[in-house]
Amino acid sequence: MSSSESFEDLLKQHDQSRPAKQGEPKVGEMVRGTIVSIGDDFAFIDLGGKTEGRMEVSVLRNPEGELTAAVGDAVEVAVTGKDPDSGFLLLGSQHGHKYHGLEEVRQAYSQGLPVSGQVTGSIKGGVEVQIAGMRAFCPASQIDIRFVEDLSEFIGQKLDFRVTKIEGGRHPNLVVSRRAILEEEQRIRAEQTRANLKEGAILPGTVTTLKEYGAFVDIGGIEGMIHISELAFGHIKHPSEVLHPGQAVEVAVLRIEAATDGKGRPKIALSIRALSRDPWADAAESFPVGTRVRGTVSRLQPFGAFIELAAGVDGLVHISELGAGRRVNHPSEVLTIGDSVEATVLGVDLERKRISLTLDADKQTEGVPDARQYAPPKAQAKGGAKPAEPAPEKTMGSFGALLQESLNKRR
Repeated sequence: MSSSESFEDLLKQHDQSRPAKQGEPKVGEMVRGTIVSIGDDFAFIDLGGKTEGRMEVSVLRNPEGELTAAVGDAVEVAVTGKDPDSGFLLLGSQHGHKYHGLEEVRQAYSQGLPVSGQVTGSIKGGVEVQIAGMRAFCPASQIDIRFVEDLSEFIGQKLDFRVTKIEGGRHPNLVVSRRAILEEEQRIRAEQTRANLKEGAILPGTVTTLKEYGAFVDIGGIEGMIHISELAFGHIKHPSEVLHPGQAVEVAVLRIEAATDGKGRPKIALSIRALSRDPWADAAESFPVGTRVRGTVSRLQPFGAFIELAAGVDGLVHISELGAGRRVNHPSEVLTIGDSVEATVLGVDLERKRISLTLDADKQTEGVPDARQYAPPKAQAKGGAKPAEPAPEKTMGSFGALLQESLNKRR
């Protein structure tokens, strides 16, 4: 270093080489920085430019007391104040800080910072919370985003709140809200979800509400709906048969429809069924023509009865196959929804996802179309065994074909 250059000159040159800060962050503002050192009590954060911050090491520890970050890691924290002596920004976290005394709570109120409190009781219209040695009141509508019928479930829990009102002098009345913090967290999650939201995406979610027509699912700060027809293969009368509020699910995004007015929230159609294997893929092997099967009557229509053979696979017994030779005017004369019945498979149409059935047990051996008309031909057996003779030609067509033609005409 030359005699003409003092340490102060070099320091000034170094400062000038660093980008100037664009204004010091304000209290309550979220900032990003890099951990430059971790001591016994404090960690120091480089916030860029000439700005540095300090925060308690406890913020970086998990419930077991282990450090969850190291020097060089990036962190995102909230500015909670400024040390007048050192000039360091005081940093906290996005979670509530444990404040001591009324003045600190007033400061948190004025700066919109969250505070940590413990729910000590359930009272009329809300819950009682202890914050910094003072009693606070949280209205029932502000304890959660969702409606909570039994507030006693929160008693004993340590939660984050935002002070919404301070009235009085040395012993003020405090009113707090947890919902305000949850809504802010939900907004942040929603922004992250929207960035990755697209048709065909597979996302984790949580069931929030069940309606007769479907289920609403939170997929990360945003709600989508699973129509009842997209919950599972098979017939479901109410979503509560397969889901319950709070249940974790995996869903596929079917459609994203913009709001009609261009201002509201988009409608997001979801599906659980789309992530399951189509049971019709195995229908031909599971229900070969000519076999006797057992199922449950699921629906009755004027033209016949639908029999559930497996989840998502129904067969149809045409009304002409219900009376065992006698005339039937409506399937309800013979069957009732929920009946367990045995039937014979007459035909399997995989393309149209239809299985034709008959309840006539005599057709198990007589009048049933040859299975070889529906199944692929088998290779000739080894040893020169004679292959099966082809089915005799029928000038009027197979029974299955006639039945299908009849169904088509009636529909």
